Amino acid sequence: MFGKKSDKPKNRIDSLIGAGTRVTGDVHFRGGLRIDGEVIGNVRAEGDGSSTLVLSEHARVEGAVSVTHAVINGAVHGPISSTEFLELQPLARISGDVVYDRLEVHLGAIVKGQLEHQGDAPRAIELKLASGT
Repeated sequence: MFGKKSDKPKNRIDSLIGAGTRVTGDVHFRGGLRIDGEVIGNVRAEGDGSSTLVLSEHARVEGAVSVTHAVINGAVHGPISSTEFLELQPLARISGDVVYDRLEVHLGAIVKGQLEHQGDAPRAIELKLASGT
């Protein structure tokens, strides 16, 4: 409610890999990265600061993903590690293990792999149901 801190990542994007672009090799970034194209390699955030990765519905990553925050609506073929918040949107297609602290999964998202919670201390589970209207 009021005064509650949001678990979702900030909407700051510093870099973009556009639609129709293919990057072969590892991508290291700071801040925010949006991928609308394809990355054949690992995607990793550097540094101790907060990082945000956004994969659009057309994006594809073949490699490991390691960030603090991620919003995924495309395909990832490899493991994902999100140290703070991971959102799997309806068109997310994950083939690999997922390690997370907080997780939001939308109806339609698919994970072919194991889900592993990685947090500091156990928390109460809060269930929120989305309305179909």
